[in-house]
Amino acid sequence: MHPERQEDKGTELITEKRFFTFAEPPEKMVLENGAELGPVTIAYETYGTLSPRRDNAVLIAHAFSGDSHAAGYYTDDTARQKPGWWNSVVGPGKGIDTDKHFVICSNMLGSCMGSTGPSSINPETGKPYGLDFPMVTIGDIVAAQKRLIDHLNISKLLSVVGGSVGGMQVLEWCLRYPQMVRSAVALATTMRHSAMAIAFNEVARQAIMADPNWNRGDYYHANPPTTGLAVARMVGHVTYLSDEAMRRKFGRRLQDRADFSYEVGVDFEVESYLRHQGSKFTRRFDANSLLYITKAADYFDLTNNRGQGGESRSFTAGKTKYLVISYSSDWLYPTYQSRELVQALKRAGRDVSFCEIEADAGHDAFLLPDERLRNILRGFLDGVAEKH
Repeated sequence: MHPERQEDKGTELITEKRFFTFAEPPEKMVLENGAELGPVTIAYETYGTLSPRRDNAVLIAHAFSGDSHAAGYYTDDTARQKPGWWNSVVGPGKGIDTDKHFVICSNMLGSCMGSTGPSSINPETGKPYGLDFPMVTIGDIVAAQKRLIDHLNISKLLSVVGGSVGGMQVLEWCLRYPQMVRSAVALATTMRHSAMAIAFNEVARQAIMADPNWNRGDYYHANPPTTGLAVARMVGHVTYLSDEAMRRKFGRRLQDRADFSYEVGVDFEVESYLRHQGSKFTRRFDANSLLYITKAADYFDLTNNRGQGGESRSFTAGKTKYLVISYSSDWLYPTYQSRELVQALKRAGRDVSFCEIEADAGHDAFLLPDERLRNILRGFLDGVAEKH
């Protein structure tokens, strides 16, 4: 049995990572491409208390390189830890208030942070899957989350909330399981990738696959492709920022020198920063997972109105209340893409609110502490709960 209450330590949450395994052979999970996968393990965390009516659950979907650790700390030794990636938003009295809501965040299928992915052991070979891991889609990721929610005995979610690739999962939830979703919050996301977004993902993938250590994904018992993965992260990180954010943070300042080195090396602060971000990423993320998750994001396309098996899909089912949020300086998923989503929801007769937040931090703005975002989320979720 899973405990349904996480201890609050002062104003911070103390939590732990849990694991749910399903699709044990021969009852494997059937993916959108027809492949079968099993067993499947999903890592997840919960915050707050599930109400007696089990009607206050909020599911958070993370962005592509995130994990289940959305908020709080794993022990009370908070001085030695980093908090969860959305700790500014999730917690007692915060935008997603754990005094009111039972919050769930799971690590997505295909990742490397506790859920089954390419680095997991293939039970048929006893070795890591590598490229034998089947390609997954955003739909598959959501289907695995659905199994977790069923395991927690929750029949309806107060809200599904997520940004970026997490926002894609939010929208997929609304299409697949509309009767389960009372409200949805999609932040800094899109209905489908533009050619530019696909291009940046392809550059990142090629950086990994060009690394000699990648070895067609079979590197788990040798040297991993850290150079390629670091470059891939550097490319991605640039897309998460904005011109103004980079100008303010770095400008053309030199790194620990008074003049140019006139050598092929680090001269500028921004060069040093990107190298640091790339190196740090290689210590926590798997290169193959990046390949798979970026492909899943590239495949995602709500504009073709076709789902698994080719059936027609639209937002007309259910009574979900939507909140769409964009950021003015996000050039990876610009505001016009959020407006297209809002228009599609309105055409389907949905109850949808839209807000563009003025911010100069780029795509990553939704991850940064912002009282405006906290207030918007708090007001929206309170309104949904009051109408129940």
